[in-house]
Amino acid sequence: MQSPLFAHNDQQTQERWSLQNKQMLRVAMEGHDDILARKGTMVAYQGLVEFDAEYRSNNQSRARAYTGEGLDLMRCHGQGTVFFANLAQHIHLVEVEQDGLTVDSSYVLAMDSSLHHEVIAVDSLYGISGSGKYQLNITGRGKVALMTSGAPLMMQVTPDKYVNCDADAIVAWSTGLRVQMQAQTHSSGVWRRRGSTGEGWELSFMGSGFALVQPSELLPPQNAQIGQGVAAQFGMGQHGARGQNQGNVWS
Repeated sequence: MQSPLFAHNDQQTQERWSLQNKQMLRVAMEGHDDILARKGTMVAYQGLVEFDAEYRSNNQSRARAYTGEGLDLMRCHGQGTVFFANLAQHIHLVEVEQDGLTVDSSYVLAMDSSLHHEVIAVDSLYGISGSGKYQLNITGRGKVALMTSGAPLMMQVTPDKYVNCDADAIVAWSTGLRVQMQAQTHSSGVWRRRGSTGEGWELSFMGSGFALVQPSELLPPQNAQIGQGVAAQFGMGQHGARGQNQGNVWS
């Protein structure tokens, strides 16, 4: 049999984490710790690899129920090579170090099992009850595979250059950055947006680090919508209208 398809063979590499192509992740399991991956994202594997549902602690379960933020993970272990993908989303590898990574859980594909993750809340600039945005804070040392809808933009944040991003387009940022959620308004009526621009809530980043933005204000295709409930009406991000305990950390 002959076909141009054979140009897309398994990419041989010595790296544990690598990209088979822009939309498929390749992870070598031999002699390494387990991998935590989003449930249902394995598309192929070679060797002897097992997949188990990952245990969720009581605190993680409460945080998920209260905020809607969290990860449905499976644990992958064994000897072999595993390929992961999710609805043809673009995949990017990030090395998490001491400064940590804050990310919307919708964009996490896989991570090293040695990493720790917990739900945090981003404060609203106006202190409005229920207008915070919940995210995942990932700490430790290891690799994380993120997904975006299309090729993203990496914006550098410095002490003399602040960065503002739409709350529905932001994917991840350096945990060490100072973050505030704010609305584009022209009066004391915070819920009133500037004319009919369609722009609502945004995140303002200050300090030293990076902010990763995707070229879309939609979530990944499995739940492609701008926000939920009240959040959809006011454009406050995926979980912008949930909860009143802004600044809380769930662990």
